Amino acid sequence: MSYTVIIKKTAQKQILRLPKNYLEKVKKTIFTLEDVPRPHGCIKLTGSENVYRLRIGSYRIVYSIEDKILTIYIFDVDDRKDVYR
Repeated sequence: MSYTVIIKKTAQKQILRLPKNYLEKVKKTIFTLEDVPRPHGCIKLTGSENVYRLRIGSYRIVYSIEDKILTIYIFDVDDRKDVYR
């Protein structure tokens, strides 16, 4: 059972602005979310029902999982100091 990953426009722009050494790691992690939506190391954010974050160095991927329709929405990819604002 494979999930569909949808990356919001703002997150796409954030990904393109990442340093090269993080860009490949983030892309690889996003592709693995299709098969494993809750990988080891993901943390469920408090105050929301289905929003998670993944840590990649000092960068975070914030996404939500819709299990009923097998879809993952990535809506924020940014440095940890800016991602939760």
